[in-house]
Amino acid sequence: MTVTPKERVQMTLCGEFADKVPFTIYESKLPQCSVERQLRNEGLCIVDRRHPVVWSRTPNVQTETVSYVDDGIAFTKLIYRTPLGDLETIYRPAGFTSWCTKKVFTRPEDYKPLLFLIQDERHVPCYDSFMKAEQEAGEDKILRGGVGSTPLHQIMIGWMGVETFAIEWADRRDEVMKLYDAHVENLRKIYPLLADSPCWSFNFGGNETADVMGKQRFEQYVVPHYCEAAEVLHKKGKLLGTHLDGNNKVWAQAVADSPLDYVEAFTPAPDCDMTFLEAREIWKDKVLWINFTSSVHVAPLEKVKEETRRLLRESAPGVRFIIGITEDVPENRWQENLLAISRVIEEEGRLPISG
Repeated sequence: MTVTPKERVQMTLCGEFADKVPFTIYESKLPQCSVERQLRNEGLCIVDRRHPVVWSRTPNVQTETVSYVDDGIAFTKLIYRTPLGDLETIYRPAGFTSWCTKKVFTRPEDYKPLLFLIQDERHVPCYDSFMKAEQEAGEDKILRGGVGSTPLHQIMIGWMGVETFAIEWADRRDEVMKLYDAHVENLRKIYPLLADSPCWSFNFGGNETADVMGKQRFEQYVVPHYCEAAEVLHKKGKLLGTHLDGNNKVWAQAVADSPLDYVEAFTPAPDCDMTFLEAREIWKDKVLWINFTSSVHVAPLEKVKEETRRLLRESAPGVRFIIGITEDVPENRWQENLLAISRVIEEEGRLPISG
């Protein structure tokens, strides 16, 4: 039986044994070259997150994009012109990503136009473009969907920034909650569209920081949305996970009690505050789709191999476990490190095939 990289990931996410432990990488982390081709031939699966199944638009808000250069640095300004006032946000391109240098919310006067912007959103399926992209991707790439950020995270990180959020949460929480409630209503319109889509797995939120979100807010304002989304998606056979790449000990039990199917990008100690064995014990019914221990990428190559062997040993019997690359690998190390991980998996990560 020949198992493709895509099938290997799908089988593992469904709790089945594949032929070996899957090895994945974000599409933005894998430069095209001969080593990339070799890794794919060895079974590396690319995770493609660029193709949504739902398109959102704001028919009553005009959006303008202005590109400019300041002191030799390129910036992009987005201007949202609403009937209740203008909003703007500024981004600085940074390789595969970008840095937000000005959030869309900066002052109390921004509440009304931002609320209008949220409530003006309309959502329509774009299934055909997703299916076309999936067909073209073939069997060594998996297209994963996204729900978006959880509401409080979107307000805190996406729209306000931590310092502004802290002030608004203390001084004008009622206004913050109006934005929260509006975003919740938007998500409730999106869930059924995702459930009916051809995509079968979705990430919801993530990138939570324990020192910022905190246990109480995580349990009150994050987990209930995992539950609500999972209820809709599970009825249509879809899977739901989240990207938890930081310290997770403070809310580990809340995640364990949630209906999430997988935890993605979990980074073991010493980089974060939970060991792989601790996570495997408390999240025993969830797939652990880890980020390979980032700090090891700068260690000697033998340490990279030993870390891979350790993860394989501790994941035994190997079901519900995926090794992923979700962070940058040093430019001068990515080829030899990824080849080493791939070869150790080939030699020591073989599993019995279900059925």
